[in-house]
Amino acid sequence: MSGAVRPPQEVVLGLDVGTTAAKAVAFGVGSFWRHGESVEYPLLEPSPGWQVQDPDQLVGAAHEALARCVAACRGAQVVAVSLSTAMHGLIGLDAGLRPLTPLLTWADARATEQARALRESGQATGLHQRTGTPVHSMTPLTKLMWLAEHEPALCADVRWWVDLKAYLVASLTGQLVTELSSASASGLMDTATRTWSPPAVALTGASIDQLPPILPTTTALDLTRAVAERTGLPLATPVVVGAADGPLGNLGVDALEPGVVGLSLGTSGAVRMMVRQPPAHLDESLFCYALTEDAWAVGGAVSNGGIVVRWVGSALAPDLTGVPGGPTADEQVLELAAAVPPGSDGLLMVPYLLAERAPLWDPTLTGAYLGLRREHTRGHLVRAAVEGVSLQLATIVDRIDRVEPVASVRATGGALRSALWRQVLAATLDRPLHSVGAAEGSALGAAALGLYALGRAPSLGAAVDLLAAPGRGAAELVEVDTSMVDVYARSRAALPLVVDSLERVAALLRTGSGAVGAGAAAAVLPADLSSRRG
Repeated sequence: MSGAVRPPQEVVLGLDVGTTAAKAVAFGVGSFWRHGESVEYPLLEPSPGWQVQDPDQLVGAAHEALARCVAACRGAQVVAVSLSTAMHGLIGLDAGLRPLTPLLTWADARATEQARALRESGQATGLHQRTGTPVHSMTPLTKLMWLAEHEPALCADVRWWVDLKAYLVASLTGQLVTELSSASASGLMDTATRTWSPPAVALTGASIDQLPPILPTTTALDLTRAVAERTGLPLATPVVVGAADGPLGNLGVDALEPGVVGLSLGTSGAVRMMVRQPPAHLDESLFCYALTEDAWAVGGAVSNGGIVVRWVGSALAPDLTGVPGGPTADEQVLELAAAVPPGSDGLLMVPYLLAERAPLWDPTLTGAYLGLRREHTRGHLVRAAVEGVSLQLATIVDRIDRVEPVASVRATGGALRSALWRQVLAATLDRPLHSVGAAEGSALGAAALGLYALGRAPSLGAAVDLLAAPGRGAAELVEVDTSMVDVYARSRAALPLVVDSLERVAALLRTGSGAVGAGAAAAVLPADLSSRRG
């Protein structure tokens, strides 16, 4: 909680249901007061590559977080509840809106082969341009294709295919609808018409009448009596359907204008810039998701963010367990990296530990350390991990720069608490980087969108200003050592060739297990390498 101890006269609630927790945050309208409650839940892996959750457990956590937050705001008027949810989820419901499947989350990679088939057939490019969503195993489009192939009896029983937002809205209002932002991240919506795309839906075996109506993100619906009684909210409280967590993150860090990039870096990472309308031609490495009808986020997301350094620490430094009252295990691991010079003495990591998204959107690519020598220590391997993630994010920024020149970056996320992360990221991006202390992230964006939807603010930016703490605009500019910029510029220039070579190696390894014949090697290795075999 920040600001005054007692809640102000009016609050707006941002409810953010993400991959690991439901967070309800109350923001004082014009008072900078806030109070947050969080309820966690597990991400389950019933089979390798599957990442699912219990939809009712998520909804129950959301209602519980909401009830706790309402109780802390007793005496204040709740002007609205506005929603944010994680993108790319898929749930099958029966006619009574009961789940027949778990929530297949964005991280679920079971549809890797379906995504590859669309790329190899040449259909992926047209789908990407039509829907704004790269073809990838994360999308509901490819998940539906997988289910149609592997679970036809289940699919026959499904009346509705919905995203997480639709299921949350139904739990609060009794109405089965989704909104423009979440729909635009499904791979099933035409960005030009703002309606479900018949060609995309036809690929899945589903039908358009199995998908919920798409509403504007500023739509307000009525709370049900049962939820009002359960949470302590007044029955008349509007529920603003809100948007997806990614675009709302840009709103939360005040990265709303073309040329200003919003960057988030936690377990995973994302880079986005807002534009007025979807680009006429979308770079193959970028997505385009809606915030509102005239605000669209162009960018890319990486599955491998801070989780890469966490993995390196657990694999190479299990002895660093943290000190009570002192540095945590993560901080101790990063201290090892801070003692290593920029460039990690020639060691480079391609950090594809999880099925990667941007910039290549190829979940089959695996990670690698390159340039490894005997003199490299675990500190080198940790620093190379930090640098590898930063290089991936910088590559996305470079692609966004082709849409609109990137003048500055506003960054937030747990990784940015580390001075090393900030320094490496700023030097790798080679653009002014402002560290923004917006811990509420998407919840703040949702609350601001709620105020804007109710006409309480003339613009999205003005809505954020009504909720943000004083001095929010004066984000910390990260100072950069120019010598670091030069080192990372060389790595950035080499990265496309490195990744291309890894793609060829991955293709070589996919030809079969055990020894690989000379003919197969010649087919995938560059001519200058395949000619030097033996």
